[in-house]
Amino acid sequence: MTTTRTSTIVMKFGGTSMRDAETIRKSALLATTSAEGRPVVAVVSAMDQVTEHLLDLGEAASQDNRATVYNLMAQVRARHETAAKAIGHGAPESVGAMLDRLDRLVAGISAVGELTPRSKDAVVAVGEMLSTQLMAAAMNCRSFTGGQAGIVTDEAWGKAAPLMDLSLFQLKQTLQPVLDKDSRTVVSGFIAQTQHGVTTTLGRGGSDYTACIIGAALRADEVWIWSDVDGLMSADPRIVPGAKLLTEITFAEAIEMGQFGAKSMHPLALEPAAEHGIPVRFRNTFNPSSPGTRIAVCWLSEPTEHPEPEIVKSIPLLKSAAVITVSGAAMIGRPGTAARVFESLAEAKINIMMISQSVSEAGISLVINKDQAERAKAVLERTLMRPGVARAVTLVDDVCAIAAVGSGMAGHPGVAARVFGAIAKKSINIIAIAQGSSELSISLVVRADQAADAVRVLHGEFIG
Repeated sequence: MTTTRTSTIVMKFGGTSMRDAETIRKSALLATTSAEGRPVVAVVSAMDQVTEHLLDLGEAASQDNRATVYNLMAQVRARHETAAKAIGHGAPESVGAMLDRLDRLVAGISAVGELTPRSKDAVVAVGEMLSTQLMAAAMNCRSFTGGQAGIVTDEAWGKAAPLMDLSLFQLKQTLQPVLDKDSRTVVSGFIAQTQHGVTTTLGRGGSDYTACIIGAALRADEVWIWSDVDGLMSADPRIVPGAKLLTEITFAEAIEMGQFGAKSMHPLALEPAAEHGIPVRFRNTFNPSSPGTRIAVCWLSEPTEHPEPEIVKSIPLLKSAAVITVSGAAMIGRPGTAARVFESLAEAKINIMMISQSVSEAGISLVINKDQAERAKAVLERTLMRPGVARAVTLVDDVCAIAAVGSGMAGHPGVAARVFGAIAKKSINIIAIAQGSSELSISLVVRADQAADAVRVLHGEFIG
């Protein structure tokens, strides 16, 4: 989709870029200088590890565990007060007020003895609110929470869904006048509010999501995601020392890599930018001279800078995987069996990452997160293990999922043969295989002890 863009840059700073006063000042300097005079919206996450501390704080408060509450509150208070004192410019006062708010929330949870999803969101949101006060002081500019800026959601606490059209309109109405006047502002990532003004959180990848929604609302030039890595790599450099920085990929490739556990954005977070044609760039706060990885405006087609596209760009690995296989001759020709499998897992809130089914219909293999494997097996046994439905539900949980990802694979003959041939030369057994009709990736499952060798051999075959 094409769009008329403004010159605005939206910059998201993750937890490692906000971990203390020094990194916050560094991030603020990047926000005010690296955009080369263009207006900037800085979207910030909570300080590194603070979200985890706040979750533990809420749980401890609900159990009236006063010692744990005291210790966790002291840690959160000390980190933010120390940073606020070092930054100055009104930060001690604004941070102090926010910490007092957290004290009241925790006291209320302790009094009731219950941590509801709504109150959990209220507690966790304080982390981003505190970072916002610190960043705004460091940048000497106005700040907003995500809700104040205009992001409105449903009431699905912990994983709220934005009311997108309304949010895009309100963000434009709120932020554009501020940028026109002052050229910079700070917005809390991850948090929003309902139409009644109650705080919500956007779930996994919420700060990235916030940045992309704001980028879409302002028709930004680009969205920059600042973290502690140079960008996306062709493989995990801990497994493949010669892994290469990917300078440019498509949105579809980025989403595929995110699904397979690459250090990337959650696929949902990319959607607003993809829909409105806003490029997204990954950059390193601690190595700003690196150009990073640019996710191009195009969706499935290759970026125009690469007339001879690489067939495979990345070999991502998902370590915590398990394979569940439902099998039985009674499944053959029996309509609805697959639907029952998927529905039963969906009701148990178990996500399926990969599906493989034989043409005989005698077996369906599913790749899921290892942490959910035993529960998924129990659910399927309870649902399907009876005469005339399925004969067995088996679980293999010492496996990894690997993908060869690249939009250059589409329409290119022989890619699958090269994948399987390279794997076979290393005597690695493939447990399950899947490929989508888009031909964007080939996914396979191998034993965990063979996964690193599989990544290395595929990287060597296609990338070098």
